Amino acid sequence: MSVIAVELLHLTYLHRTQPLAPAIEILNPLELKILKAKSPKLPKVLTVSWAVEAVARLGGYLEHRSKTPIGIQVLWRGWLKLHDLCEGWQLAKET
Repeated sequence: MSVIAVELLHLTYLHRTQPLAPAIEILNPLELKILKAKSPKLPKVLTVSWAVEAVARLGGYLEHRSKTPIGIQVLWRGWLKLHDLCEGWQLAKET
């Protein structure tokens, strides 16, 4: 559990300090594929900012409240849902 907490803090840090960095720096190709499939609109370049916001949307982040920063609990819920989706994708691929 503490490993996930460190990953989430790292995501939050990169979202604030390097939002234009490539998303592949923080997510593996499967996670990116799933986030692209779940996103209603894709930017031309997949950045850290887009990836963190996409994970937060999975956790229930409300985009219309743009002034509010993404909280760690929303990011946690989104991260868990993303990994559940990754596991389901891999299980479906095996059968």
